[in-house]
Amino acid sequence: MQRLYVLCTGGTIEKVYSEQSGSVQNLDSKIDRYLRALRLPELEVRTVRLMNKDSLEMTGEDRQMVLDAVRERLAEPAPIVITHGTDTMVETGMVLKNEVPELAVPIILTGAMTPLGFEGSDGLQNLTESLLAARILGPGVYVVMHNEVFPVERVRKDRERARFVWK
Repeated sequence: MQRLYVLCTGGTIEKVYSEQSGSVQNLDSKIDRYLRALRLPELEVRTVRLMNKDSLEMTGEDRQMVLDAVRERLAEPAPIVITHGTDTMVETGMVLKNEVPELAVPIILTGAMTPLGFEGSDGLQNLTESLLAARILGPGVYVVMHNEVFPVERVRKDRERARFVWK
């Protein structure tokens, strides 16, 4: 059975509606619930909750925490999927690419433009595509969104079109 790690950092993919504030916030993790609903034969998914932040609020210390968690998991090489807010996903990906240049496995960053569980959410699609991509791609750092795979150094978020595009 193949092992795969999912490192959770928050972002829109994990946001929920707060009735108290009337806003969408990062309050609790939803990734495990969605993973349990998927059919993943011959795949052992280990989730690691690092934080639950909007990526615009992530600091250098938060990115160091992600880097440390990745390095720790690379001791027993297995593909890694990182759920992350889309606004600074590429920035975190570039830290990983620059700080861990000799990879033996793929590292996939993914997220959502609309939270998991909301009507029209792209979160489950992006999560499942990332799980597959992590199993078939070669070593490197990638962004997987909306049925596309981008090497992290060749992608950017296009806010007007609400998608990631080649740069």
